[in-house]
Amino acid sequence: MALEILMPALSPTMEEGSLAKWLVAEGDRVQSGDLLAEIETDKATMEFEAVDEGVIGKLLVAEGTANVKVNSAIAILLEDGDSADAIAAPAQSTKATATPAAETSTANAPVPNAAPSAAPAALSSNDGMRIFASPLARRIATDQGLDLAKITGSGPKGRIVKADVSGAPATAAISTAAPAAPIPMASAPRNEAASVTSVETLYQERSYTTVSLDGMRRVIADRLTQAKQTIPHFYLRRDIQLDTLLKLRSEMNAGLTARGVKLSVNDFIIKACAMALQSVPAANAVWAGDRVLQMEASDISVAVAIEGGLFTPVLLDADRKSLSTLAAEMKDLAARARSRKLAPHEYQGGSFSISNLGMMGIDNFDAVINPPQGAILAVGAGKKRPVVGADGALSVATVMSVTMSVDHRVIDGALGAELLDAIVHNLEHPLSMLA
Repeated sequence: MALEILMPALSPTMEEGSLAKWLVAEGDRVQSGDLLAEIETDKATMEFEAVDEGVIGKLLVAEGTANVKVNSAIAILLEDGDSADAIAAPAQSTKATATPAAETSTANAPVPNAAPSAAPAALSSNDGMRIFASPLARRIATDQGLDLAKITGSGPKGRIVKADVSGAPATAAISTAAPAAPIPMASAPRNEAASVTSVETLYQERSYTTVSLDGMRRVIADRLTQAKQTIPHFYLRRDIQLDTLLKLRSEMNAGLTARGVKLSVNDFIIKACAMALQSVPAANAVWAGDRVLQMEASDISVAVAIEGGLFTPVLLDADRKSLSTLAAEMKDLAARARSRKLAPHEYQGGSFSISNLGMMGIDNFDAVINPPQGAILAVGAGKKRPVVGADGALSVATVMSVTMSVDHRVIDGALGAELLDAIVHNLEHPLSMLA
């Protein structure tokens, strides 16, 4: 039986992707676990593995094709005994769900609506968890009336394959007592098309170029809109004197030269925030819908700007790591973020974020919270300013302005102030972070 190989969902936010490169050709025999293609998701380029074994009968989507919908057919796999005659075109052409990347920047060209894919949608269990199963396994389960939620998969990453359902026990039969709960889907605003038309009409007499949104830009737009509309932000601001830190950093870097390590001010900020979350554990929390999850470790996300968007790679257990270790990890994560080589687990999670625009000369700004995290610290540039000392004497100091955006559902005002005060103390007394 000829099987359709479907465009996989390689990240939780992925709705479509680009088929960057085929790693197989028509006629190649593949085994479960063999690499089939390189897929560009909304965040990274990832390798896609075969689940079933057989021969590649036909490649349906060409290399370089963008905007291929998740669960649309991208190739045909022939099982043992199948002939080329078994290949049939998918009921819905993938051309309707894919647009060559070279065509996405045409001036004033409208973006066609993607036609729905005929490929089977991703399954979910009654508790909303997604079920990963091969097309053949789903087909056999449907024919035999089996409930995939009751079957343990033996394929890569727990995926359910043919062998798992061929001998499935009767207890896996689907119950007909109640229909399965529908999978919640986010829908676009009803007036989106009208809004686009009205904006284009407003500028119809002016020259412009239409730039279609790629997957990353769409996800950023959706998440930031969600954050600003659903998270009750409030903002706390402080000035931090950096002269002691800058002196310590200079001395440490001189001693670390032989090891090839160079500490940045941002490394100290990461460490300071991580330790502050341990000092104020109630603020080390995330919003989980109807409850708050108070985290034990300090996992810090750091915004890294890349072309067309940004990543927030996560430094796990940042409170337990030395400054030199944090510097090395951050350098590696930032480099792989800019080349879009991060795995999803490297940029998901965390309870606190840092966004530093100080190196771009920005004095201060307000950052948008990265849900479900409880807070984000916006860091401005350190600049020489006149300051009044405790004795009333006027002097000059290097001062950095920071603003902490806080989710009021997770952290109240007094608790947020306590957390920010701990961050300020750590940065103004950097030796305490080395103890």
